[in-house]
Order: sequence, then C-alpha cells, then structure tokens
Amino acid sequence: MDSVAGPGNLVMASALQDFQRMESDRLNEIKGHLEIALLEKHFLQEELRKLREETNVETLKQELDKERIKRIELEQKVNELLKTRAEESAVQQPTKVNGTEKKVETVYSRFQKWLYDKFGVYIEDFRFQPEENTVETEEPLSAKRLTENMRRLKRGAKPVTNFLRNLSALSNWHSVYTSAIAFIIYMNAAWHGWAIPMFLFLAILRLSLNYLIARGWRIQWSIVPEVSEPVEPPKEDLTVSEKFQLVLDVAQKAQNLFGKMADVLEKIKNLFMWVQPEITQKLYIGLWVAFITSCFLPFKLVGFLMGVYAGIKFFIIDFIFKRCPKLRDKYDTPYIVWTNLPTDPQLKERTNATVSRRVQPVTSSRSILGTNNPSVINREDEGGRSHSTKKGSFHEIFNLSETERPLAAYENGWRCCLINRDRKMPTDYIRNGILYVTENYLCFESSKSGSSKKNKVIKLTDITDIQKYKVLSVLPGSGMGISIATPSTQKPLVFGAMIHRDEAFEMIFTQYMKIMSAASISET
Repeated sequence: MDSVAGPGNLVMASALQDFQRMESDRLNEIKGHLEIALLEKHFLQEELRKLREETNVETLKQELDKERIKRIELEQKVNELLKTRAEESAVQQPTKVNGTEKKVETVYSRFQKWLYDKFGVYIEDFRFQPEENTVETEEPLSAKRLTENMRRLKRGAKPVTNFLRNLSALSNWHSVYTSAIAFIIYMNAAWHGWAIPMFLFLAILRLSLNYLIARGWRIQWSIVPEVSEPVEPPKEDLTVSEKFQLVLDVAQKAQNLFGKMADVLEKIKNLFMWVQPEITQKLYIGLWVAFITSCFLPFKLVGFLMGVYAGIKFFIIDFIFKRCPKLRDKYDTPYIVWTNLPTDPQLKERTNATVSRRVQPVTSSRSILGTNNPSVINREDEGGRSHSTKKGSFHEIFNLSETERPLAAYENGWRCCLINRDRKMPTDYIRNGILYVTENYLCFESSKSGSSKKNKVIKLTDITDIQKYKVLSVLPGSGMGISIATPSTQKPLVFGAMIHRDEAFEMIFTQYMKIMSAASISET
C-alpha cells in the first residue's frame, strides 16, 4: 500500500506545484494590470479634483453685480422721469390762466422731444458709466486644448518666421542674383531719399499679393523654398496615458519657448539697468552721439547716412562677419554686446562664484592656523563640505556620514516618483520626491512632510541590476524611468516620471561601475 501511495503522492504534489505556478503567473499578470489601473486612477482623481474646484461662483458674482448696476441705473432714470413730470405739472398750472403761454410751452416741449428723438442716441453714448471689472474665466486644463493652442501658435508665427528666414537669406546671399538686385534697388532708393516710400510700396505689394492668394491665385514668392511639414490628424479618443505624454511634450516645448523669451527680456532689462556697466556705457555714448548729431545736422542728411549704413551693414558687413567668425567676435559691436549681456540665472551663478572665492581664502587661513589641532581642521572642513536640502542637512536627513554629499555635477538631483511595487497601499506605492547620487549611495528624498521613513537610501554596492525602464508600455518612446534591483526587494524599485532620465542613468551607472570596480580590486 505504501508503494502504491508513494507515486500517487508524487503525481499529486507535481500537479499541485503546476497549479500553484499557474496561479502565481495569473496573479502577477493581474497585478501588472492593477498597476496600470492605479496609475490611471491617480491621474483621473487629479482631473476630478480640478473639475470640482472649478465652479461658476465667480461668473455668478459678476452677473449679480451687473444686474445690481442695471437696477440702480433704472431707478435713477425713473426718479428723473418723476422729477420732470412733477416740474411739468407745476409749470402747467400758471399756463391755464394765459393761453398763449400754454402754446409756447407745448411748442417748446415738442421741440425738446424732437431733439431728443433725433440726437438722444448720440447723447447717451457720451454718458459716463462706471467701468466694469470683468474677470476672464480660466478654462480647465485639457490635453487636446493644449496641443491645439500650440499648433495655432506655430501656424500664427509661420509668416513671421518665413519673413525672418527670407531676410537672413538676403543677408547671406543665398541667391546671388536676388541679393544683388535687392542691394542695388535699396542703395539707389537710400541715395535718392526714397527708402521710406520703397518700404511702403513693398507693404502695399505684399497686401496685394495676399489679396490675390485669398482669391484663389497660386503665388509663391520666397527666396528660401518652404518645407511643408506633415500634419498629423488629431485623435479624438485619447487614453489617460496618451494625454499625459501629450502634456509632457507640449510642456517641454512651452518651457523652451518661455526660456528663450525670458533670456531676451532679461538681457534687455539688464542692458538698461547698468548691470554690465561697460556694455551699457557703449549704448549711453552712442545715444549721446546720435542726439548731438540730430541737433546739428539736417534730418535729410541724417536719414541718408543711416539708410546707406544700414544697407552696407545688412548686405556686406554682416555677410563678411557670418563667413568669418573670428572677425565677428572682434569687431561686430552689436553681436559682442548682445552675447556678453548676462541673464538673471547667469548673474546668480556669478555672484555664487564670487562668494565661494571669498570663502576659500578664509577656510585656507583657518586650516593654517589650526595645524596644531587636527581634529578642529577635519571638523571645519567637513562642515564646509556639507550639502543642505530643502528640509535640512543632507547627512541628517538620510542618516549618513557627513562626508557623504551629492556629486558636484548634480547637487540638485532629479525630480521623479518612486514606484515601490512591493507595497500594496496606493499611498506607499507611488511617492514624489528628488533622487540624489553620492559617492557610495543612491538617496531618494520624499516630498511629503513627515518622518524620514519615507526616504530611501540604497548602497551602490548592494545594487544587483540597473537599467532603463518604461513604466507604462502604452506610452510612446523609450520611457522615463530607471529600474534598480536589490536583494532586499522582491521586485525592482522604479524611479519614474524623470524628465532627464538618460542623463541621470548615465551618471548613476558610471558611479555604480566605478564603485564596483574599486570593490573588486580591493577584494583581489
């Protein structure tokens, strides 16, 4: 009986193991789907919260204020009409005695009524009314609306970019015949004082061509051939993941555009605010020279000189400077002034650099004075090297030694979200924060206020695998995450939603290989 039961037990055990393996595979597959559902639920909750916050209270208040103002105006008009009727009734009592006076009053009232009927509308236009403080209602955030606005901006800026591109082609002599003809026509017009009429005629010609194009004529006049970009048809039904990717793409374009605009505005502001005195001094002297010249020389001669100089500068000098960058760096004054003008972030970096230079001599003098006491030297040096985050000192937050600090090239870390797939609660599953890399550790600082238990510290030597990771397979591209596997976690930790993912991966992987090679050398 035991010999018969033995093989039966083995068959039952193997069948049970296969069943458990199949069930575990199904559970893992279901858990993967649940991960995607949790992420979509998180984004949907954010959109629902925004929709609940956006109510029509402000518009109702504005309508109530308008109705209140209208009611006050109607009451004033009614009171005026009652006063006029009371005055007419008071005037009509003596007219009953004398019939001629009554006729005069009726003729006057008719004439006044005729004037009011004819010109009352125009008189009402000149009546002063309180200014209405209208507040524009802000539209809710929508991925479709955001992409459409970016496309509209691109289409609206296309004529301006085409015009600038054609001007640049004229200056670069892209078409020799066209640039030569334009140079001869412009210099002839400037020599005879016809520069302004020439520009006005060109504007009229451009409007005439636009009218013909609007009427259906196919007219294409451009020095540089236009390249038609393929227009992607907008998708109607987008998933939450596709909307999230669209928002990221549009936000990146808007960030770059706003950055360029901010650089231009900050440079202009710093030019006029004497932030760079040697550069603003050139502008100051140039304005004084132009003012004195305009006072003593006739306007016709000044316009002639400016027109001739502008033509030579645009067609000849700029062409030479673009072909010879070394000459441009030495003698092109507008280019030198514009490139040397600092922006506000550059000014901040300069001030930080000057402060660090001032601090270095002080620390070196302290080290010389404290040669007889080595413990004091080490303590001060370590305190000077300490790095601080928004919540406090770096080594105190992560319970590390004072020598551990973020690498110099990336002291500010990378913003990301930690996805810990070993946790079951949604609050512990995804946490936003900043990822730092030190000489020996990988540190994640949670953005939620509270205890340091929400922070994560991973020793680089404990990492068993590191690779780029795509959080959601439905998203296009190579993903925005980094997967870190350690012996203490069943599933790899994922640092997702990282905008500069490739840069962070390169830095972390380089430091990881450096530490591992050093550890292998020390073991041998």
